[in-house]
Amino acid sequence: MTPAVEKSFDWDTFTERFWDRQPVLYKAVDAVPFAEPEVFRAAVLGSRPPHPLAVPGNLQFLVRRRQQTRPHDYLPELSDGSFDGYEQRMADRLGGQRYALVVHRFHSFSHPLWDRAQRFYAGLWERVGQPTHSAGSTMFHGSYEHSPVGVHQDRFATFMFCVRGTKRMRFWAERPWSDPVHTVLDYQPYLASSFVAEVEPGDLLYWPSRYYHVGESTGDAPATSVNVGIPRREHRPYYEVKDLFRGTRPAASAPLFTPDAAPDGRLAAELPTALADAVDAFAARLDEDRFADRATELALRVRTAGGFWPTEPPAVPRSLDDDTPVRGCALLLPAPGEAPRRWATGGHVTSGVTTAEALAVLRRLDAGEAVRVGELPEPGRAEVRRLLEELESFRAVIRVDAH
Repeated sequence: MTPAVEKSFDWDTFTERFWDRQPVLYKAVDAVPFAEPEVFRAAVLGSRPPHPLAVPGNLQFLVRRRQQTRPHDYLPELSDGSFDGYEQRMADRLGGQRYALVVHRFHSFSHPLWDRAQRFYAGLWERVGQPTHSAGSTMFHGSYEHSPVGVHQDRFATFMFCVRGTKRMRFWAERPWSDPVHTVLDYQPYLASSFVAEVEPGDLLYWPSRYYHVGESTGDAPATSVNVGIPRREHRPYYEVKDLFRGTRPAASAPLFTPDAAPDGRLAAELPTALADAVDAFAARLDEDRFADRATELALRVRTAGGFWPTEPPAVPRSLDDDTPVRGCALLLPAPGEAPRRWATGGHVTSGVTTAEALAVLRRLDAGEAVRVGELPEPGRAEVRRLLEELESFRAVIRVDAH
C-alpha cells in the first residue's frame, strides 16, 4: 500500500475522497500554509527558555536519542539569520551528530504564521466544521533518525507541510505489535508491514488519526516540517476544563507540601492550607455568573482564532493621538446578549464593555471607514481611544497614512 499522490489540491476533492479515509500526498501545493522565513522566526520565539537552565515546556531538544534537560546553545537565535545559519551552527556545535528540535503550540508564537495557517484551513472548516477544541501545530526540525516518540498513533488527523529538506513518513494501517505499549522506538521487526511517503519542500501530506506512524530522516541533512493536528478521536472533557481554568493561579499562603502522616499512617482530615487555597480559588471560578462569563470568553477566543488557539499574545498597546486615523483589518465578533457588549477577534476578547459611542465607531470600521479619535464627541473619546488601542494590540486595526 502507498499513499495516493495528487498534483493539484482543492478542499472539495480532499474532503470527498480522503478526509478520515486514507493518507494522501499533495505535490507542490500552490497555497502555501507556512512560509520558511515565518517558520524560522516562530522557531526562535517559540524556543525561548524561561531562564538559562530550563528548557521551555512546549519544546523538546534531542541529541541522538537523548533528551536534553538544559538548552545550552542548541536553540535557534535571530542572529542565525535563517535555518541555513542555524543548521551550520548546529553542525559545528554537535560535530555532525543527529539532533531534533520539536516546538509545540507553534502557531501561537507568530501572528503572521497564525494568520496564514487560519486562512488556509478555513477552506477545510467550511466543509467539515471548525473544531470545537483547537487544532494543534508542531514544528519538527533536525537530522534525527526518527521521531523522538517512535511509532505511535495520535488522536489527531494530521497535515504535514514540508518547509525544507526531505522527510519520510512511515505508516501502518493497524498497530503492528501486540505488546501492551503505546509507542515503540525500535520498530525494525515491523518494517515489512509498513508503507512510506517521501515529502519534499512545498508538499503537503495528510493521514487520518487511526494510522500508526513515525517520521524518519532520508539522509544526514536536516529537514523542517510543520504539522497541524485536528482532534478526531478520544475527545475528553478535561481539555475544555483545562482551557477554562488556564491562567488561574491561586495565591499560596503556605508551603506547597503535604504534612507527614500520623503514627497510625493516616493523613489529617483537613486539606493542607496550600491545597485548600487552590480548591477555594477554583470554587470561586465556578460561581454561576463568573463561570458563564469565563465560558463565553473562551468560546469567543476559540471561535475567532480560526481553529488555532491560543494565538500570539496581544502586542504592547501604543498611545493613539487625536489626529491619527485607524482602519479595521480583521473581523470582530460580538459576545451574545444585549448591549453593551464585549468583542472578540484573532483569539482575543476586549477587556471592557462597549459604550454606544464605541459601538458606532466599530460599525464605521466594519464598513471600511477610517476613524480619528479627534473627530468624535469629547465625552466618549477616552473610552473609544482605549478600545482602539486595545484592538490595535490585537492586530485588528491598523494606523493609516492620513494622506
